[in-house]
Amino acid sequence: MDYRRLYRPGAGYFFTVVTEKRQPLLIQHIERLRDAFRLCLSRYPFEIEAIVVLPDHLHTLWRLPDSDTDFSQRWMVIKRKFSSGLSSGFVNDSKNRKREKGIWQRRFWEHCIRDEDDWRKHVDYIHFNAVKHGYVSQAHEWPYSSFHRAVRHGWYEKNHVFHDDLKALDLE
Repeated sequence: MDYRRLYRPGAGYFFTVVTEKRQPLLIQHIERLRDAFRLCLSRYPFEIEAIVVLPDHLHTLWRLPDSDTDFSQRWMVIKRKFSSGLSSGFVNDSKNRKREKGIWQRRFWEHCIRDEDDWRKHVDYIHFNAVKHGYVSQAHEWPYSSFHRAVRHGWYEKNHVFHDDLKALDLE
């Protein structure tokens, strides 16, 4: 299969990253995930503009530096750091050859942000995601999200109600 990615220096990108077979590992190992992000940020800087972590997947919106396009390297670092020390899941021959542990689905889904409206739609989607999946009834109740930071920055009121059209929007 031929995967084509759009690489633009300094661009904003929306990502969806999923655990293998939707294993509920991310909240269970949230400090490990935070450490993986910190390590990656120290080696390959970028800005996390929004993020939500759910048990089996995460969505995030990044802004890359003006001189950099390598989000794939960043995801490799994050996935490897998170996976190190965890026991392996099911590993087929192909994953074994590539030194994968069966923790993450291969690859990730990315979308290059086109404009301000596209950015806002994806930020809202990220912050609404825990509600969409039924983990909480309001975004501010989910602790594994940048929603609280967005409230501090004045993007939302604490009890912000997202529009019903977000429920139908499927960016995953």
